[in-house]
Amino acid sequence: MAEDKEFRVIIPDEYYHILKFKQEELPGIAVVNKNLTDFEPKEVFSWHCSVMLNCKELIENRMPSKAEVKILDEFGDFLDDKIKGPDKEKPNGLFLARITWNETRELIWRIYDPEITNEFLNNLIERNDYPREFDYRIDDDVEWKLAQWPLKTCIKKYSR
Repeated sequence: MAEDKEFRVIIPDEYYHILKFKQEELPGIAVVNKNLTDFEPKEVFSWHCSVMLNCKELIENRMPSKAEVKILDEFGDFLDDKIKGPDKEKPNGLFLARITWNETRELIWRIYDPEITNEFLNNLIERNDYPREFDYRIDDDVEWKLAQWPLKTCIKKYSR
């Protein structure tokens, strides 16, 4: 029988690093919570949750218009609040990144209990209660491999 481990977890304040990048000849913007770069113990938030929103109102380079950004930001704030849960001192999720590129906005969290997040997102979809179509994945990712692009590659490559 596996032994349950106990951890002392200090939730870091969110500190955003804004990064501009180009991929497949299209510009993108990533907002990354840089304070998760050295977060430990990673295994406490071992689940990777990615919510992919489809943008409707676009401007050049398949980026969202100002009005679209407002809708996406408000919905993102709502998702962030619900995914983190009612106890902000002991959240169920840690916000990792927001990536806007090629008609999409991806929102990423590291999750403690995936069932809570999965139930919330499934209920949202079942109620048809969202301003933009979205899809999501929650993957077991103890080593945080799915977080590497925003946390390591993106910060090193694009920060000055």
